[in-house]
Amino acid sequence: MNSLRHFASKVRFTPSTSTLLNRSFKPTTSFNRNFSSAVVEEDDKYEVTNQLEFQTLKHYIPVYTVMNQEGEVNPPSADPNFSKDEVTKMYKMMLTLNTMDNILYDVQRQGRISFYMTSFGEEAIHIGSAAALDLKDTVFAQYRESGVLMWRGFSIEQIVNQCCSNEFDLGKGRQMPVHYGSKEINVQTISSPLTTQLPQAVGAAYAQKLMGEKACTIVYFGEGAASEGDFHAAMNFAATLQSPTIFFCRNNKWAISTPSHEQYRGDGIAGRGPNGYGIATIRVDGNDIWAVYNATKKAREMAVEQGQPVLIEAMTYRVGHHSTSDDSSRYRTLEEINFWKEKRNPMHRLRQYMLKRNWWTEDQDKEVVSSVRSQVRESLMRAEKQKKPAISELFTDVYDVPTKNLLEQKAELFEHLKLYPDEYPIDQYAQDK
Repeated sequence: MNSLRHFASKVRFTPSTSTLLNRSFKPTTSFNRNFSSAVVEEDDKYEVTNQLEFQTLKHYIPVYTVMNQEGEVNPPSADPNFSKDEVTKMYKMMLTLNTMDNILYDVQRQGRISFYMTSFGEEAIHIGSAAALDLKDTVFAQYRESGVLMWRGFSIEQIVNQCCSNEFDLGKGRQMPVHYGSKEINVQTISSPLTTQLPQAVGAAYAQKLMGEKACTIVYFGEGAASEGDFHAAMNFAATLQSPTIFFCRNNKWAISTPSHEQYRGDGIAGRGPNGYGIATIRVDGNDIWAVYNATKKAREMAVEQGQPVLIEAMTYRVGHHSTSDDSSRYRTLEEINFWKEKRNPMHRLRQYMLKRNWWTEDQDKEVVSSVRSQVRESLMRAEKQKKPAISELFTDVYDVPTKNLLEQKAELFEHLKLYPDEYPIDQYAQDK
């Protein structure tokens, strides 16, 4: 694909448009954006030409990568040099996410939960980016970033409770499964409508800037979401307001059944950053955990210290179906899936890195998988036995102080339930505290 034509081995963000213009500008005549004869600022000048020439795409942003499939890092200076314990934690988290996804996908197929989305093939994006952030950084996820929450401390128990919509679900049963959120780990609740989180993230980041916080906001989205109008509005607001927002696009080649080559004709998503909005941009190998970590760490530094937005496009592949409502075998081949699963596997890459250092064994792999399977099963058994959230929760969390008509509706509902107790499974719901 065009977006994978080039590879680089040094973190380098493509500069903004204004930087490029100032670097190459050698004018013979001055023009402002309205092409008047008024004296203008340097930033308003364009280079002029008497050649009738329409511009076309001349340069593809390279893909930053440092670790190959054998776990070798080049150049060695690009290795973050985490300790054995830190790397082990990262790999075990990736393995935990993968194992949990396998089980909960099957659980949905058994009809025990209503919906599920896996992250197969994208584990390095989750852990690599999450490890580069601070807990005070706000996260706006889409719906395929479970590993980001897990890295921040969201437990298997909390994940299963949310998928089962029981009384211990932090969302109080109001959301579809995998639509997590947690104030404790600074992750905004995920919403289903595509791309709504982008302008929200820009606003959150701008608020952080106004309050003088040394923090940023990161927002995750897919290349399909970048075709929505909210993407362009968010990018433009972030650029003009200079909000410390990290736009993290996982380009996993498929927007449900629409391939990426039908999503755009330019240089992917990264190509829109520098020239389109004047935003510093990098394209990264999303299956290389160290490349993702290095890029996100640098992006955070730019956002927090320089107060500017940054765009990261992580090139990866969605190995699993879009969701449990999808059958990807209808629009792509098994050969394509297996190529990415076997030849570009992000977990295999990090495992090879560890094996070369004698930090890991195949037996440890089996032990972790067995342990996680037990944790997920036990959590599921407990979650399924819990009651649903209290009925009174239908009327909470919208207004700080419930309105008069809301209190009237609540009283009317409970009077109705009192009159017809045998018509409703009231015993399945938690009692009001």
